[in-house]
Amino acid sequence: MSDRAPVPLLALRGIGKSFYGVRVLDGVDLDVAPGEVHAVVGENGAGKSTLMKIVSGGYVPDGGTIEFAGRSCVFGGPRDAQRAGIGIIHQEFNLLPERTVAENVYLGHEPKRRGLVDRRQMLSRTRDLLATIGETTLPADAVVGRLGVAQQQVVEIAKALALDARLLIMDEPTAALADHEVELLYGLVRRLQQQGIGLLYVSHRLTEVFDLSDRITVLKDGRRVQTMPTTEATAEDLVRQMVGRELSSYYPDRAAPEDIGAVRLAVRGGGNRKLRDIDLDLRAGEVLGIGGLQGSGRSALARALFGVEPFTTGLVTIDGKPTRLRSPRAATRAGIAYVTEDRKGEGIVARQSVLDNALLASRAVFPVRSGRAARTVRVRELLATVEVRAAGDDQEIRFLSGGNQQKVVLARWLALDPLILLFDEPTRGIDVGAKSAIHDLVRQLARAGAAVLMISSELPELLGMSDRMLVMRDGRVAGELPAGSTEEDVVALAVGTVSEAAA
Repeated sequence: MSDRAPVPLLALRGIGKSFYGVRVLDGVDLDVAPGEVHAVVGENGAGKSTLMKIVSGGYVPDGGTIEFAGRSCVFGGPRDAQRAGIGIIHQEFNLLPERTVAENVYLGHEPKRRGLVDRRQMLSRTRDLLATIGETTLPADAVVGRLGVAQQQVVEIAKALALDARLLIMDEPTAALADHEVELLYGLVRRLQQQGIGLLYVSHRLTEVFDLSDRITVLKDGRRVQTMPTTEATAEDLVRQMVGRELSSYYPDRAAPEDIGAVRLAVRGGGNRKLRDIDLDLRAGEVLGIGGLQGSGRSALARALFGVEPFTTGLVTIDGKPTRLRSPRAATRAGIAYVTEDRKGEGIVARQSVLDNALLASRAVFPVRSGRAARTVRVRELLATVEVRAAGDDQEIRFLSGGNQQKVVLARWLALDPLILLFDEPTRGIDVGAKSAIHDLVRQLARAGAAVLMISSELPELLGMSDRMLVMRDGRVAGELPAGSTEEDVVALAVGTVSEAAA
């Protein structure tokens, strides 16, 4: 019997990469075995994305070696990596929405007969491919643009497997998924493992890293800090290695009773086509958490309060005065700020500069030129205060990390000195270090007297940040929970196992 270790599917040794003289990766070692889920974690800017692009052929390393299936490889581009058997599932899908599942799966290498695309064979092969990963209910002839996010993700995976991928890179695969869709992804990952496919799994969500991975590699400042079996790691270990501090300091202290003031925003009987019978009080100095399942009405509540989809029934008061929030401009002028959950689609203008993005709200509320210079100075001070990392405020915002983009959005609203702040998934897709900075800022705003409403799908964040919680279900407030409640308390209200009367 041989004592030699099995040959890894992927072996990276001493990988280095620099851009414009800045060292982004420095001597990184990493390997993946067949059938292994190897998670890669680290703050934004740690080098995760660069490393994944090197493995998938997007970048050529400056130094080090890549071995795949026991052979030394040099990838001149993504096609070289695909031919070798490496596929990547990006957070932003690369699909043609007007084409069918089968047409997307075999795009560029369609089966042919007598020089023409053999659609019958393409559909048959796609069905077989979907069946091998346990997806027997997804029609091969369905138009991709009509599918849900989770199904589109399956199409991306099938696309890679159609090219005989033996290693899949999954970059933040659950970022756009609803809670129930995450479980579907878990099952899919496990079926891929059973087929001997290796997975490089990049995620900011430590819960799924522990649920799915066999080993974890931590990157910090372009270097590998440690690789460890998941069974030997703890969340405290990972946070300390990623950001250099303990998990116990992850959330700031909650408000003391004397810190919470009078009701700043009140809704009575609020309703629209997505909401009904909404009653809530939001007080100065508090962080009111809003929980619930995807589609429960959490985001609809924030959009109603900001006038995007206004309440059509009920009464809204701000500081005791009836207020009509018929549009975002009306809400902004009433002292309400809104940080949307869709940062890319609604929160930023990708090809405009950091400064222009930070000035968007000020220019909308104060369209005249008078005072513009003073507002620009104020915004620049706020960008420095929230510690936005950019080459300069003239840099296009699309080149910033998610955490820094979010800080620009926050600076935009802070420039207006809002009385009420609505945060919808403020830390989605952001690393633990940037999350902490945003948590601290949210709490500082509350301590300064702002009233904060915060929506989050991450229960630890919701529980750690909230002074009080409302849980939504089916467009209504299912119940209220005090600080110190448990995840089980929130879930029980969200799914309806606790009566509203009892809550």
